[in-house]
Order: sequence, then C-alpha cells, then structure tokens
Amino acid sequence: MDEIVLQTELTGLGAPKRGKVRDIYDLGKHLLIIATDRVSAFDVVLPTAIPDKGKVLTQLSLFWFREMEEIVRNHVVEWRIERFPESLRKFDKVLAGRSMIVKKAAPVPVECVVRGYLAGSGWSEYKEKGSVCGIGLERGFQESSKLKEPIFTPTTKAEEGHDEAVSFDQVETLVGKELAAELREKSLQVYKKACAIAEGRGIIIADTKFEFGGSQDGLIIIDEVLTPDSSRFWSVRNYKPGSGQASYDKQIIRDYLNTLPWTKTYPGPELPPAIAEKARARYVEILEILTGRGLE
Repeated sequence: MDEIVLQTELTGLGAPKRGKVRDIYDLGKHLLIIATDRVSAFDVVLPTAIPDKGKVLTQLSLFWFREMEEIVRNHVVEWRIERFPESLRKFDKVLAGRSMIVKKAAPVPVECVVRGYLAGSGWSEYKEKGSVCGIGLERGFQESSKLKEPIFTPTTKAEEGHDEAVSFDQVETLVGKELAAELREKSLQVYKKACAIAEGRGIIIADTKFEFGGSQDGLIIIDEVLTPDSSRFWSVRNYKPGSGQASYDKQIIRDYLNTLPWTKTYPGPELPPAIAEKARARYVEILEILTGRGLE
C-alpha cells in the first residue's frame, strides 16, 4: 500500500479545482487530473481516506477508455508518468498511478445514466409508480430484476447535492436534438459492450453513468468511466433477483454510516480503520476481476 493522498498541493501549478474526489490543475493546453483517496457518502466528503482508491479509479478508467475507443473517443493524452512533462516529474510520488493528462473539453451539462437492472432509486420509483425516471415499464419486475433492454435515464449535473432526473425531451432542449441523440446512442453502446466484457469475467453492471464533453475531436467521454464510484457492480455467481445485491463499491461505508446518529450533513464522521480497509479491499478486488491485473 502506497502513501495516502487526501488532497494535493503541487507547487508552481496554481490552485487546483477540487471535486469530491479529483483535483484538477490547468496546464494550459491540457489538464492534469489527479484521483485522490477521498471518499464521499450521501454527498458529503468524509475526513477519512480510502487507501489506493484513487489509483483504482484511474487504472480502471484507463482500462475502459481503451476498450471503448471504437465507440467513442476519450480525453486521455498521457498516463505514463515517465512521459509526463519534466515540470511534473518532481511530483512522481503523488502522481504515479492516479493521474492523467487530458484534453480540455466543454462538459455537456447532463449526466448520462444507463440502467440495465432495477436497483436503488430506480427500484423505489418503480414500486411506487411503475416507472423509472418517468419511463413506464411493464409490471411484474422484482428488485434487482434485469430489464428487457437497458434504458437511458439522464440527470442534471449538480455542483452540490443530488442530481435530478430529466426527460429526454428536456435533454433535447438543453443540448439540441442531434447531440441528445448522440449522447443516448453512445451511452447505450458503451454500456452494452461493457456488460458483455464484465459478464465474461463474472460481473454484472447493473447501472452506470457517463460524462461527455465537446472538444476539437467532437464528442468525447471524460472524467471517469465504469468505476465503483460511477457504477453498480454485482457478482454473476451470487446474483438473485428479489432483493438488494452486494455491490463492489462503497456500500460498506454507507452501511456503517447508517448505524450512526449522523444527519448526513457536513462535516462527516471519521471511519474506523477496519471499515476503510474493507472498502479498499472491495475496490481493489473489482479492479483485479475486471482487468485481470492488480494495482500498478
């Protein structure tokens, strides 16, 4: 296990833009994205880091970016630390395995969510209304049931708090009919290909979300892709519809937090070392299953 990176301060590069997990530095022509070991739950960044989490997110994203290049281009320029500009080499210990130099892109203001199974908020809505994000479904599904076809259920991209579901008509209004159709098509194509790959390795991708951006290369996929932070992964072997499934993500953390008298507002509580280590093991396990490789 390497040094934990909770946040970065790279001298000479200016102040980073900090997201829940990533620190982003402007390099001029490109951006430097660093996936830290921060973890959020219930939209609150916790004070405890999950060791190696940022490396898992980066290395799994790189795996999927390569797999999906025939469907959609991505923002990656370089990930090999030995090929980074000399000005960044002095930060090797922080950057190695968890950073990418990427193209600049204008983010599309929509989270492109694809659901292939009924889980989470989708299941809750279906029980109440027979629909998911306003899309009507036939009756008779159980919790965790596989849908006959994956559905595209976009949301807004909230800077804070929860994203809100939007209809496809609203996406067309936001970005135009042509781009909306391309977002839906690319999202479904990537999801279906990823499912075929993952199921061959014993993993179900129940749902996931993608982010896209406009660049000189046209529409590209950005940020992260098909990671435990953006997707719900289940075991094929243990899958049984009719109840919730154990996920390869931060569910261990959520379950622990739900035992506390915490109001799910800032500041979040510290995590016990045993919970942080269990979460780390879950992240590393899904990386190894899907890529066939351990942490690099």
